[in-house]
Amino acid sequence: MDLATIDELHPSWDAERRLLVLVFEHGKANEMGTAQLEALERLCELVEGDEDVMCLCSTSRRTSSSGKPIFIAGANVTERVGWDDQRVLAHVVRQRALLRRVRRLPVFHVVLVSGVALGWGTEYVLTGDYALATSFATFALPETGLGIIPGARGSGELADVVGVPQALRLGCTGEAIGADEARRIGLVQEVVADVDAGLARVHALAELLRRRSPAAVAAYKRAVIDARGVSESERLAIERRGYEQMVEHGEAAIGRANFQAIVGGQTPAWGPRRSPSDG
Repeated sequence: MDLATIDELHPSWDAERRLLVLVFEHGKANEMGTAQLEALERLCELVEGDEDVMCLCSTSRRTSSSGKPIFIAGANVTERVGWDDQRVLAHVVRQRALLRRVRRLPVFHVVLVSGVALGWGTEYVLTGDYALATSFATFALPETGLGIIPGARGSGELADVVGVPQALRLGCTGEAIGADEARRIGLVQEVVADVDAGLARVHALAELLRRRSPAAVAAYKRAVIDARGVSESERLAIERRGYEQMVEHGEAAIGRANFQAIVGGQTPAWGPRRSPSDG
């Protein structure tokens, strides 16, 4: 796998676990600007086109000069000095589209937060399929105090995850919450001691994932995401299409033919992962 195109994201590839880890380490406080957007766009191209990746992890070991852990301390507003309103709006549209694309990557994405996750940092958590937080993690949406609102998933998408009252609490007041409170309201799913403990948990999940059908994992994720906010009949139709695709593409037959081997802990030669456009 050629990681040179996403060097900005400090990637590491674990071929045995089929795990790609990104470690944010840039700028003064991991603020997200144009360079990082471009790197994340290249990441999407890489993951969408690489059949080997089954699990993606985004994390950070960054600390401030005073030793305070930082995940992502918001967007890079410094680079916007001198921009007119139209350029700002176009940039935010680009951010929103990119984070939607990250959310829909056909792999299992774990976000491991340690330290400050302000604004964009909290919104990035919402691109994950599963979120871990260390005891040092804090989350906040300061945007309404700056005369704007969250522009990259921090309103309706946040409410879909934590509920309307909690989203309004975070977005309207800007109140910061810690890891335990984030777990209580559903923003993260587990609290771990530190980044190393979090990565150990990611490794355990990746070990489970690598034995499964890449096509089935991608299809299941797509079915779950596409079913949000639609009627029961539409949800069941989405599920039916996903199941039928696994039959049509031969994954179901591979599973049946290798049932005893799978039960015994072996991994069959699954077929390739396919995109939604493949039927």
